[in-house]
Amino acid sequence: MFRLHGFAVSNYYNMVHLALLEKGLAFDTVKAYASQEPQFLAISPRGKVPVLQTEHGYLSETGAILDYLEDLGQGRPLLPAEPFARAQVRALAREIELYIELPARSCYAEAFFRTPVEAAIKDKARAELQAGIAALKRHGRFAPYVAGEQFSLADLYFLYSIDLAAVVAQKVLGFDLLQDFPAARALLQKLQDNPHVQLIAAQKEAGMAEFIAHLRSKP
Repeated sequence: MFRLHGFAVSNYYNMVHLALLEKGLAFDTVKAYASQEPQFLAISPRGKVPVLQTEHGYLSETGAILDYLEDLGQGRPLLPAEPFARAQVRALAREIELYIELPARSCYAEAFFRTPVEAAIKDKARAELQAGIAALKRHGRFAPYVAGEQFSLADLYFLYSIDLAAVVAQKVLGFDLLQDFPAARALLQKLQDNPHVQLIAAQKEAGMAEFIAHLRSKP
């Protein structure tokens, strides 16, 4: 059985958590925050979450974990069988991460923790987010899922990146990320109606106070 190390406020942890639930794989969870302590660095070389504990050892980095789970061939597949279609899903997931999640992350401090971000960083984030959402409009199919008719790895990245990016855009950058993207709004609602997604959302809410306390305890 797998053991998933991380915490429920982390969007990358939640991507892996949802993949395990959707695949129906047996696992348990271990609460762990990102850390530079030697004990944690022994299982996560950069000290980040999530970490997946397997019978062969530990895996870190969300993309590698998701690929590993898919390569096992167990449970519900989250990639198409055909190689080109698989590559398209992976490209969409990578585009969402690089061009939406990461630019938004540069402004998380102000959006979620009331720590001001420099104007130059905001300007760069705004331009990159607008370009990223335009790329997703061009490449995503939203029929109804990001890559087409089937739920895939691209939807994991979409679900746990778009919501945070939309908050950053609204609260920090002064625009509505999904204003002209009704298909994305519809998919976000569809995914939020998923019982597994609702379970993860409840765990995130329940863990938020402890996470804030953890951040405040750090020197």
